[in-house]
Amino acid sequence: MKLQPTKPTVKNPATQFTGDVWVDMIGVPQDDGQRASTARVQFSPGARSNWHSHGLGQTIHVTEGVAWIQARGGEVLEVHPGQTVYTAPGEEHWHGASPGAFMEHLVMMDIPDDPATATTWLEPVSDEEYLAGTARRP
Repeated sequence: MKLQPTKPTVKNPATQFTGDVWVDMIGVPQDDGQRASTARVQFSPGARSNWHSHGLGQTIHVTEGVAWIQARGGEVLEVHPGQTVYTAPGEEHWHGASPGAFMEHLVMMDIPDDPATATTWLEPVSDEEYLAGTARRP
């Protein structure tokens, strides 16, 4: 057993996110072959990731607020605290906060042997794409 060092909260880069987003790394891969990565991510209202995909998939578990999550070509999912979404390896998607409230989620994924392939960042989600899903929500 090994106590992990505390890492500071980091603001995510504007090249990968629209709006203010902060991350706290909870778990990182270890030298013994364990490959899991876990982070707590906080989004300001309306903030969202760029389109992206993960080489080995990603699990998203919402803990506070309301998340909007969309796979490319799919419907926007409205995800509430306690709900979990899985994105398959290579599935292009984005996730972020609804316009009216902060949102927090945990993200969990395995890191491939080549860490550079863990996440492939793509173009930003436009305001039009982001707001297009509002008409489909109750």
